[in-house]
Amino acid sequence: MLELLKVLGIGLFFGTFGTTIGGIIGVNLKTTSNKFLGFILSFAAGLMMSIICFDLIPEAMEISNLAVILIGILLGIITMIICDTSVKKKFSGNKNVNSLLRAGIIISIGLALHNIPEGLAIGTGFQASLNLGLSLAIVIAIHDIPEGISMAVPMKTGGMGKLRIITYVVLSGLTTGIGALIGHLIGGISEKIIAISLSFAAGAMLYIVSGELTPEANNMYKGRMNALGNILGFILGIIAVNI
Repeated sequence: MLELLKVLGIGLFFGTFGTTIGGIIGVNLKTTSNKFLGFILSFAAGLMMSIICFDLIPEAMEISNLAVILIGILLGIITMIICDTSVKKKFSGNKNVNSLLRAGIIISIGLALHNIPEGLAIGTGFQASLNLGLSLAIVIAIHDIPEGISMAVPMKTGGMGKLRIITYVVLSGLTTGIGALIGHLIGGISEKIIAISLSFAAGAMLYIVSGELTPEANNMYKGRMNALGNILGFILGIIAVNI
């Protein structure tokens, strides 16, 4: 029991630490021009695409077949379409809620889903050794920082209060702890389940990039800064997944 609580505590701490730091940075950024917002949203899109291409899908491909991965991706996309529709319905008719705020909320949901397989990795890592589990947790916390920024900035610009933004950011990281607990409990978890979890997260993030971040970035600003933000996010994502 003590070991389980330790893994849960580590998962919760490292799962929320990086995103919270990023969220704090995001809510305290002073520049809110359309050019800067377009850059941030494009940066987030590039970062997510990098994680999809070089982290989630390759890991899933190593342990399962194409059919399982495609099922997971489709489930992730369908889930995000349902979430997107629900969020838009909830805020429809509310003039105080704009598309940027909705985008921030959708990003937070997608990142929460993405954090589940990250937690599974931490939990199964602890089953192998303490050092492996801790090193995975630290790496995940580092690459969660820019994700927290990309979540907080559109929420702040959309009119949400700082405290509420940080609450959303922290909640999105809690799923890492839940995933870590499940991973440690099951230990030898089915490879198909892990592959579906990874590809599910990839599908969810793919929808966010294609359906939310890229269109919103282009609405905010049409210029070279969007391309630069996308490239920078993509490169940073490559670095993060290879640390």
